[in-house]
Amino acid sequence: MNIKSVKSQFPIFKKKINGNSLVYLDSANSSQKPKAVINRLSHFYENEFSNVGRSVHSLAVTATNRFEESRDIIKNFLNAKHREEIIFTKGATESINLVASSYGDKFMKEGDEIILTELEHHSNYVPWHYLRDKKKAVIKFARLNENLEIKTDEIKKLITNKTKMIALTHISNVTGGISPLEEIIDLANSKKIPVLIDGTQGAPHLKLDMQKIGCDFYVISCHKMYGPNGLGILYGKKKWLDLLPPYQGGGGMIDEVKKETITFAETPTKFEAGTMQTAEVVAMGEAVKFIESIGFKTILDHENQVLNYALEKLKKNNSIKLIGNPEKKASVLSFTIKGIHPHDIATILDEDGVAIRAGHHCCQILHEKIGVSATARASLGIYNDKDDIDVLDSSIKKCRKVFNI
Repeated sequence: MNIKSVKSQFPIFKKKINGNSLVYLDSANSSQKPKAVINRLSHFYENEFSNVGRSVHSLAVTATNRFEESRDIIKNFLNAKHREEIIFTKGATESINLVASSYGDKFMKEGDEIILTELEHHSNYVPWHYLRDKKKAVIKFARLNENLEIKTDEIKKLITNKTKMIALTHISNVTGGISPLEEIIDLANSKKIPVLIDGTQGAPHLKLDMQKIGCDFYVISCHKMYGPNGLGILYGKKKWLDLLPPYQGGGGMIDEVKKETITFAETPTKFEAGTMQTAEVVAMGEAVKFIESIGFKTILDHENQVLNYALEKLKKNNSIKLIGNPEKKASVLSFTIKGIHPHDIATILDEDGVAIRAGHHCCQILHEKIGVSATARASLGIYNDKDDIDVLDSSIKKCRKVFNI
């Protein structure tokens, strides 16, 4: 697919916002959906809908086959070693909660340590906080340097013989900084410490290879990578998933139930309790196909061109302070303008049809570190281009005029 035709695949860009063409720069929050994904969701509900894994009638068999076909599509997309390493959850947040709860119950005790970083989204802190309260574990935060980057040495300083988990983001949703995963995972492997990666920003922007990355767990938010809401993916090495107890109980995840005893299904079924989001899983398979039809090299080249253009434009504006200066960066630009609250920036930009996010982006620890309560954030998707950045830049200049800055 030609990258110039990508925007036409997203129906929402036909919409006008306050009489202006939509410039959507909030993909780190949630991405827009291509027609192929919308159509697949609709087609499933209209022609193939049934619950999975329960019945033997034709619709149920078809739905189950489509569901499992998506598991295979995602397994190949991530280059996982086994299809059983792909678990469907209701979101990346649930994926992290699943690992924190199940791993913590089985392998952690009082005084054991978890290493996080100061970059983490609340979804990769709060579940570990619950574990800290429950097991009296200890959480350590790796400090960031002056460019708001994670450095392997800072994590190395925190490792002791009590370290039982390292959990960190792949790409920061505030700075766009790309973590040095290879170095950190090599270090963790040498100490036999499992690593969980929050890939909610990594999956839409980087080519993933679980066997090459080598992490023990990797979590994905489907709605951030052109897929449907209410669905997440947990990749976990089979050796861990086979050892971990189920996270939730209910229908579908059992083997045999008696009054005295219950035995559970094998991986991955034991982690997929209750009625699954069948239509969303099927549509996610279509989202992966859509991404692959463009190609990650094309996506990366295009997004980097737009990102570099945006950095060049915004750095020329002396009133803007960009947050962080990581050496390796993906498609996120957070900034402040002295004298204008980020929510006011977002409101004024919206008048021009420009959608950004304002707030702490679920990263209050990072915002406390940089000494502000909120930032404005523009984040890119495959449908953005240099014209969008020109509109953003023009709208930011309008903010300054409104506030006489």
